[in-house]
Amino acid sequence: MGRPGLNRAAVIAAAADLADELGFDAVTISVLARHLGVRSPTLYSHVTGATDLRTAVTAYVLDELADATSAALSAGESRDLLVAYADAIRDFARRSPGRYDATTRQRIPPPLEAESAPPSTDDAITAGRRNAAIALAVVRSYGVVETSETYAVRLMSSLIHGYITLELAGTFAHSEPPSEATWPEVIEDLDRTLARLAGSPRT
Repeated sequence: MGRPGLNRAAVIAAAADLADELGFDAVTISVLARHLGVRSPTLYSHVTGATDLRTAVTAYVLDELADATSAALSAGESRDLLVAYADAIRDFARRSPGRYDATTRQRIPPPLEAESAPPSTDDAITAGRRNAAIALAVVRSYGVVETSETYAVRLMSSLIHGYITLELAGTFAHSEPPSEATWPEVIEDLDRTLARLAGSPRT
C-alpha cells in the first residue's frame, strides 16, 4: 500500500527538493524512497523508472525556470530585458542549484528515438520549448534579423549558462576580481554583441 497522499506530482516535487539538498545526480529511486519514508517498489506506482523520474524532474524545473524568466519579459526591451532575463536565471541557479543542474545536464530523449521513451518526455519537451521561446523573445527585442536568431540565442545561452555553471562550480573563486563584479560586465558585452547582430544577417 502506498503512503496516503502520495501521487506522481508529489513524488516529482519531492525529487526536485531533494536535488537541491543532495545534488541532481544523487536523486535515485532508492534515495527518494528513503526520503519519503516508503519502499522503492511504492514509487514504481508513480514513475516507470529512473529515466522517467529524472526526465519528469527536468520537466518540472524547466517549467519553474520558465515561470521565473517570463517575469523578465515585462522589464522592457533589449538591454533592460537581457539584464532582467540573465539575472532571473542566475538567481534561480543560486537559489536552487540542484534544480538548475537538471535544466542544463539532463538529456531529454526525443519521443521518436525509442519506444521506451518515458511518459514524461513530452512534458519535458514542452517545458523546454517554453524556455526557448522566452530566450527568442529576448533576442527579438534587439531586432536581430531572422537569419541570425538561432545563432544569437545559442550565443546568449552559452554565455549566460556557461558563466553561471562555472560560477556555481567555484571556478572563479580563486582569482580577482570576484565573479559578482564581472557578471555585469559580461552581460554588457553580450548586450553590445546582440545589438551588433541586429541588421547583420548571417549566411
